[in-house]
Amino acid sequence: MNGDWLIRGRDGRLTVYLPSGEAVLCRAELGPGGPWEDDPRTVGGAQKLHPVAAVGQGADGYAHLAAWRPTAPGESGLVHSTHFRPHLAPLDWTPIGHPDKKGDRTGPPAVTVDGAGRGYVFVRNGNGGVSLRNQKVKGGWGGWLDLEGRDVEGELAAVTGESGLVGLYACAPGGILRWRQESDGRKPVRTEGVETPVRPGTLRALATSAEHTTLFFTDGSGDLCTWRPGEKPVTLLASAGPGPVSAVRCVIEGYDCTVLAQRSASGRVAFAAYPTEQESAGAWWTESGPRLPSDAVVSVALDEHGEVVAASLSPSTGTVLLTRRKDEPGLALEAWREL
Repeated sequence: MNGDWLIRGRDGRLTVYLPSGEAVLCRAELGPGGPWEDDPRTVGGAQKLHPVAAVGQGADGYAHLAAWRPTAPGESGLVHSTHFRPHLAPLDWTPIGHPDKKGDRTGPPAVTVDGAGRGYVFVRNGNGGVSLRNQKVKGGWGGWLDLEGRDVEGELAAVTGESGLVGLYACAPGGILRWRQESDGRKPVRTEGVETPVRPGTLRALATSAEHTTLFFTDGSGDLCTWRPGEKPVTLLASAGPGPVSAVRCVIEGYDCTVLAQRSASGRVAFAAYPTEQESAGAWWTESGPRLPSDAVVSVALDEHGEVVAASLSPSTGTVLLTRRKDEPGLALEAWREL
């Protein structure tokens, strides 16, 4: 899944979105902080999907998902679904087409949701740039928009700032490309990027203040770095493992902190926390839980009390483990348990 696949719905219940063969599954708590549904449900009905779906969440708590589906031999099209509340079934997949009108998959999609609750689906196009299709103010979908760019690699990182405006980051040889929305409902425009060595597939963006979003990425030497437009990239600490981090903001002992989680090279989940936008304060990893398979990924969110909760998923085994922050100083976590 591209994006945060562990989310809290508007009723306080947590939901996980899980890839499973030719489908995406969802599984939710029966009540905030309570037991979980015994069995996962299939998102969007019986439609067969290609691997690598994307998920994003709006301020209204609704989840938006996008994925590729096969349409004809050698051809695919994108589909979109909305999940309003954890106890409801997600909507059926709605076809939204192909950025090049027709053809096979061009790259993994990314999804975010603007301040008005409209879904934005970004994807690399056949020219190596980025295309966008988004929901309109009065309902329905607008046409495909070519946002330009070139030589885009890996997964895109879509984000919505505290302003409700949408942004996008992408890897390209030699640096990071960036697009931003200048006003509500407008087409995102290409703006200043940054020249820096970056590993494709490691981008993750987070709204960190009213003015800024922070991009996390792994550089060529394996360090985890941050970048806010208008500033230079900053090395935060060595990456715990090879994949992207998951990040969330929360209050720890009265301080606005950013918590990071990543599957470490040892196979366990590593956590780090530091005062939000104060990378100079430093951060360090603390590992938690059992050793996980090499394909395991991790996602962090906030529970109904605004406390950190984390889930790990191993696609090869289908095993999902969950932990929550204890009612103790610092970032102490409960024992991991299997859902």
